[in-house]
Amino acid sequence: MFGDLAGMMGKLKETQEKVKATKERLNSVIVEEKSSDNLLSVTITANRTLKAINIDDELLKDKEQLEDYLVLILNKAIDKATRVNETELAAVAKDGMPNIPGMDSFFK
Repeated sequence: MFGDLAGMMGKLKETQEKVKATKERLNSVIVEEKSSDNLLSVTITANRTLKAINIDDELLKDKEQLEDYLVLILNKAIDKATRVNETELAAVAKDGMPNIPGMDSFFK
């Protein structure tokens, strides 16, 4: 029994290291979101760090419209980055988990 426990602990430690490496890699995974009229675009990482905001001069004439665009596009970008982040981390975690009966339901 303790041999299996030691093996599982080793597998969990290896998985923790893979999760950490994946989190670091996600700093370089870029997510872009644009408004439908291409007047505003934002770039963030899959770890949800804002990298760039590009604003067309036309939007600078209307503060209220710009604020609305920023909220909308930033929220869309954050949602997209969150999905990428969660998908990548779940795949690493699922792959590295020891085979424990009943645990599959947690990763569906």
